Amino acid sequence: MEIGFIGLGKMGFHMARRLIEAGHALVVFDTRVDAIARVTALGAEAAKSVREVANRAETLMASLPSPAIVLEVTTGKDGVIEGSKVRRFVDLSTTGARMAIRIAEALARRDIVQIDSPVSGGPGGAEKGTLAVMVSGPRAEIERLRPALAVFGKVFVIGERPGMGQTMKLANNFLSATAMAATSEAVVMGVKAGLDPAVMIDVINAGSGRNSASQDKFPRAILPRTFDYGFTNGLMDKDLGLCMEEAAALGVPMQVGGVVRDIYREVTTKLGADKDFTTVIQVVEARAGVEVRGAGKRS
Repeated sequence: MEIGFIGLGKMGFHMARRLIEAGHALVVFDTRVDAIARVTALGAEAAKSVREVANRAETLMASLPSPAIVLEVTTGKDGVIEGSKVRRFVDLSTTGARMAIRIAEALARRDIVQIDSPVSGGPGGAEKGTLAVMVSGPRAEIERLRPALAVFGKVFVIGERPGMGQTMKLANNFLSATAMAATSEAVVMGVKAGLDPAVMIDVINAGSGRNSASQDKFPRAILPRTFDYGFTNGLMDKDLGLCMEEAAALGVPMQVGGVVRDIYREVTTKLGADKDFTTVIQVVEARAGVEVRGAGKRS
């Protein structure tokens, strides 16, 4: 399949690479020349603008950092909407359901179908092809795209209405952020009481408290103090804000969600939007006056 790909960052690069390795022909664009060069070295063709990509491929995919950027790329000047060849736009970004509906309606006026396809699993999952791919859109279009989407990971068809995939992604990221914040507080409490954090994580993972943070993020990025899971505070803060906005629009109270959103707003303000979202534990540590490290390294 000939595919246009826009956005070649931490996630987009690996997804584009996997498409090339699966035999798909890619034409790519990014605002960074070095990002384009990295993918063209693997066999992709470069475009000079989003509109050029949309002039050269019927299927476009995009992995972009914010709803505002997705809106501009799709409906702005020289955007996807002005392309002469594009017939379907696959949004791998996280925009929230309301933005997805807005973009879908705009593209539909030019006979372009939007497919929501946000992903979860981080850069590691993108690299290995183990992402959860949450797709919503017309069933026939999803089936047409399934072989390409499957190179990213496991494809879940969420529904046919615009935005349904986005709702699923926001629910997932809310749970991910909650697990990260709650596990941080639990482990810091244990360390303050004299427990070994590595033993705590082993016990949690063998018991009823196990979660994505204890199983993956603590062993990989927190106990060794690398804080390099690959997802930033700024992105998590953005996703939690979108989740709370959607819940409010639906009339769904989210008390826990509000607390977790406030926690990540604080972490983003204190530590920086570009820091890894596993650094949430550093704010908890600072308040408690302890530091969580692997066995025998606690201060």
